[in-house]
Amino acid sequence: MKASKIAYKPVGLALGAVSGMAAGALFKQTWKMLGHDEDAPDATDEERSWGEVLLAATLQGALFAGVKAAVDRAGATAVRRLTGTWPG
Repeated sequence: MKASKIAYKPVGLALGAVSGMAAGALFKQTWKMLGHDEDAPDATDEERSWGEVLLAATLQGALFAGVKAAVDRAGATAVRRLTGTWPG
């Protein structure tokens, strides 16, 4: 394993935590904007319909993946600018 890849591991972990928090906040705001309740439904929430549960899960997954990819890519780009090597 290359030294730059090993050195990037702690940075990647920190960025992962930040991206998770950002994605969670973005999902919460998006869910409210769509006119739904304050909290998204859990899969086992008996009061919510299948459609609402699956919509919430799909939206949450898509937003999380998008935010994570954007943050990971920005972090790798920043590392290359600082070190001259791509961490991946």
